[in-house]
Amino acid sequence: MKRHEVKVAVDYHQFYVWDAGVEPQAPEEYTDEDVRRLVKVSPHVVVVQPVRQGSVPVQLEIHESDPGVESGDWQHIVECALDLPSGKLQVHECTGGPVLDVEVQPGVYDVRVLITGLDSLSEDGFDGDDVYRVILWRGEPRPLRVVKQWEAG
Repeated sequence: MKRHEVKVAVDYHQFYVWDAGVEPQAPEEYTDEDVRRLVKVSPHVVVVQPVRQGSVPVQLEIHESDPGVESGDWQHIVECALDLPSGKLQVHECTGGPVLDVEVQPGVYDVRVLITGLDSLSEDGFDGDDVYRVILWRGEPRPLRVVKQWEAG
């Protein structure tokens, strides 16, 4: 398992995990359901949508196989797939640039996005203890699926 930890500057409540080698395009159209899921997928891109602006901690893990998850430790869990034909995996800020570049074997990866600390947001929406973990392993194409849905309270 390889693990990377970075701080990501969040603008427009989003950052990207994508294949930088194919010049991906971030989606521009969002439905209410996309926003509720906190994750959106388009070709070669997984958009993670933090609940706050500012800088958030992101953990990226690459595994040989599905590491499983203890869902009780996380408030929101989404699974999907990401096609990385060039193997140039990148975590990229919405209006900034890349914050992490990792070479992986080209192919399709299963992705699990785990989020916690969502109830810790300050009233102004800029501070909190939210954490975003993105786990990838070799897989196959599959549709986005919300495993555990967080409801703002």
